[in-house]
Amino acid sequence: MRLDSFLAMKAPSLSRSYISTLIVNGRVLLLGRQVTKPSHRVRPGDCFELEVPDPVGIDLSPEPMDLDIAYEDDHLLVIFKPAGLVVHPSPSSPGGTLVNALLAHCIDGLSGISGELRPGIVHRLDKDTTGLLVVAKDDRTHAGISAQLAARTVKRRYLALVWNRPVPASGRIDAPIGRDPGQRKLMRITSAGRRAVTNYRVMREFDLASMLECRLETGRTHQIRVHMASIGCPVIADSRYGGMRPRGMPSTAAARAYVSDVVRLAGHQMLHAETLGFVHPVTGEELEFNAAPPLEFHLALKRLEEGLG
Repeated sequence: MRLDSFLAMKAPSLSRSYISTLIVNGRVLLLGRQVTKPSHRVRPGDCFELEVPDPVGIDLSPEPMDLDIAYEDDHLLVIFKPAGLVVHPSPSSPGGTLVNALLAHCIDGLSGISGELRPGIVHRLDKDTTGLLVVAKDDRTHAGISAQLAARTVKRRYLALVWNRPVPASGRIDAPIGRDPGQRKLMRITSAGRRAVTNYRVMREFDLASMLECRLETGRTHQIRVHMASIGCPVIADSRYGGMRPRGMPSTAAARAYVSDVVRLAGHQMLHAETLGFVHPVTGEELEFNAAPPLEFHLALKRLEEGLG
């Protein structure tokens, strides 16, 4: 029997998906050692320790907030998410999220397919990633967009400023991504992860850096950030995946000043969801939206254009 199924049977008050999350996050021990694969096969005589963290209060009250809405009708919204805004509540961000703002804005309600903590959320962007995302107001719309995501027909185009230059200049990264058992807030490429596919193309080249177009075939957590870092081109100013300086950076004062200026002007990871396109699940209309990168992206880009000097 799979470990997640076994523990779900032994702890019926916990859902299998929640138990799987606990396993991946290193909260299950076998003879004192972490087991991080939900598919681990249970053997006769195994004795497991399952640590269930104490519940953390999460605020799902409506919080009025200025939203940058690119499109809205009775069924969905397309929103421009700024850097620093968390999409849905979590123990580390119990309030002040996009979901709290949506609950104040959508007085007639949001879809409930994603659960009580993520009403309306069909897909998400990382806290410091900017750009477009779609929100569903009803379950029919949510299911329709989710089906398009699963079929890989949703158009998702990202712009990224990365250190170094990828070789080749365009390519397809097909590498599974899963949670890092040693650092639960990080993801990594692992054979135990879920399939993840990113297509990239170099748009411009600079001293020590590049601007890329990235198109997603899948939507894993931190996908572009992990994939770009895996080929030696971390997203600029991404502190979690090596984006604070390029690998092999020259040890000159000019290079240090250049890199420092770019990271300072960026302020957060330089990843922007520029284009979002899909078929409206209710009307059947083909919709496509484009959003220019924020000011800090342009400032970092300008400094890259100036070069080492």
